[in-house]
Amino acid sequence: MAGEKGTKLDIVSKVWPVAIQKAKCESPKKSSDELMIKRADSEELRHVFEKYASQVVQGEKYMSYSEFVLNYLQLLDADKYDEYTHKVFASCVDTSRDGLISFSEFQGFEALLCAPDAMYALAFQIFDRNGNGYITYDEFQDIIKHTTLHQFIPFDFDSEFIKLHFGKDKSRKVTYTDFTQLIHDFHEEHAWQAFRRRDKNNCGYISAKDFEEILLCLKSYLLSPFVKENIVSVILGEGHQRQISYAYYTAFISLLNNMELCKRIYLSATRRDETQPLSKEEFLYQSQEFSQITPLEVDILYQLVYLQNQQSGITDKFARSQMTFSDLSKLSPMEDRETPFKIQLQIAEQKLRLEQGQTKRTVFLQAAESAYRFALGALAGATGATAVYPIDLVKTRLQNQRSTSFVGELMYKNSFDCFRKVIRHEGVLGLYRGLAPQLVGVAPEKAIKLTMNDLMRDKLLQKDGTLPLWAEMVAGGTAGASQVVFTNPLEIVKIRLQVAGEIVGKARVSAISVIKELGFFGLYKGSKACFLRDIPFSAIYFPAYAHNKKYFADENGYNSPGSLLLSATLAGMPAAFFPTPADVIKTRLQVQARKGQTTYKGVIDCARKIYAEEGMGAFWKGGPARVFRSSPQFGVTLLTYELLQRLFYVDFGGSRPEGSEAKSVHLQDVLSRNPDHIGGYRMALATFDGIETKFGLMLPKFRPSTPSAEAAQ
Repeated sequence: MAGEKGTKLDIVSKVWPVAIQKAKCESPKKSSDELMIKRADSEELRHVFEKYASQVVQGEKYMSYSEFVLNYLQLLDADKYDEYTHKVFASCVDTSRDGLISFSEFQGFEALLCAPDAMYALAFQIFDRNGNGYITYDEFQDIIKHTTLHQFIPFDFDSEFIKLHFGKDKSRKVTYTDFTQLIHDFHEEHAWQAFRRRDKNNCGYISAKDFEEILLCLKSYLLSPFVKENIVSVILGEGHQRQISYAYYTAFISLLNNMELCKRIYLSATRRDETQPLSKEEFLYQSQEFSQITPLEVDILYQLVYLQNQQSGITDKFARSQMTFSDLSKLSPMEDRETPFKIQLQIAEQKLRLEQGQTKRTVFLQAAESAYRFALGALAGATGATAVYPIDLVKTRLQNQRSTSFVGELMYKNSFDCFRKVIRHEGVLGLYRGLAPQLVGVAPEKAIKLTMNDLMRDKLLQKDGTLPLWAEMVAGGTAGASQVVFTNPLEIVKIRLQVAGEIVGKARVSAISVIKELGFFGLYKGSKACFLRDIPFSAIYFPAYAHNKKYFADENGYNSPGSLLLSATLAGMPAAFFPTPADVIKTRLQVQARKGQTTYKGVIDCARKIYAEEGMGAFWKGGPARVFRSSPQFGVTLLTYELLQRLFYVDFGGSRPEGSEAKSVHLQDVLSRNPDHIGGYRMALATFDGIETKFGLMLPKFRPSTPSAEAAQ
């Protein structure tokens, strides 16, 4: 067993020819270390290991191959997985090759996944069947023969390529460093062999059909959906008359390999303006700085762009021949694929942006971003407020109703009775009495609340990019407190207008008359109660909303509009209900007491008198109405806010506001579907996918369905 052969990582360092013990996954330095994934805590990793490990040998727990590959990593379908692939994947971790995985091996593999060359190291482990730190010709041949690519287009193992790497007698052992170049060049050799195999007349040409078959078999991982569907169309557009020369063949494959480099050339030529159209001549001129791109490859690239624009319905011939960054993205197979390096690079960029904050942005950009958020918050808030305003009016009138012995005091039995009587005596428009000042005030209110919450969340982010629960609550509470400066005057005017309709025969009350009557300081009457209500509301609401979003997001971290609405609505329920006593006190303080009603001197005096005269139940008056009003209101508001950010997204150079992207902004939350994948294991799925997308090392995932298929393996 691996546990009997020394300390935890000794076996790993001896067998794996990579510096696993020195992987600086937690280095605080910048530059290259920022690309490292943070290592898992040893105790947490052991807890995860013991959760899945069921095999016990001499009192020590071990994982079986199935527990690791199928249950923990979930790499293969447990019902129909390929046995050979299952064994190969598991043996990557089982360095002792005894059929069981110890904790030291489990921890060592987690360290490997943190390494910057994790994909190459994993590929080496797959080929190193004996686990001795070298790859023999037989091991290399065994793996290649089991790949799906070899099954379609067999590789010639007697070629000069094999002799150069393994020697004429194929006895040379390949080290890790030599292997990294071997696997890099192997698929180009395979493509060259495929061309020679199809060029039966040795004339240097193959048919368009053969060309398409080779690309789909050997280079499918480099093809975007559009390129896959239009290979022959591009060839005919080039005037090849269904005959492909070796030069065109290699240029096409080279272009596929260099698509990311093409993006760099484009950005260099346009000075990072992703919307600027670029002609072929301009691109060709800029590409002279890069020897990897040839004029023939540029011709093929622009032929693909022309065909793509043609299918998109662009009628202008000149416009079809121009290329934008989005055109390149559609042609790139890596656009929606999260490789380990791509994820690590984006995480590093995200960390750098968080550290830099807004220091490199101009005052104009910062002001523009603030105006942008204010505008979206105002529009979202107005939409939400209008949608639920009738419920808010009913809630206010119920809360203002005193449970005393005065004649005529109990006007409403419940929320539904209040709703019915308002319509009967004041008409449908009576449900919207006081809406105008509400809409006027909701712009700064929602803008400040949403912007302050985003700002405080950014400021309280930890160094590793996480945000603890206490920080989420502080951010929400700060947002709630900051809005009171606008909400208190708004609330007192709105409430007095809402209850004005209860008094029959009284002269019509307007917002202007209420403001004149109260004066500046009077507008802030009840502000203490407003603080008591809004701070806990936001401290509960925003953290609940953030966690609901994660819970209802799909496996890629994407929130559909339905999940956004559900997340925001559910978060509003506890947030609206629990601060109801503060809301009752605020309402009593802000409403003008009529003759014979109890008057209040302040928050404490109000609370004491309500309890003495009406009992504890009075503090929860309008609680259900608050839930029915606030919950859907914030559901509509946050849904509108997030969708507006997606629809009208503008990059101001700072951190992106929450909800501005279709996918989760925090990349480390979408690295793995399994919450037990911690540390390097968060990169496991992307790394295994990377050995397919980068190296084309595609092993069969499912067991053969027929005997003939099994024999082919």
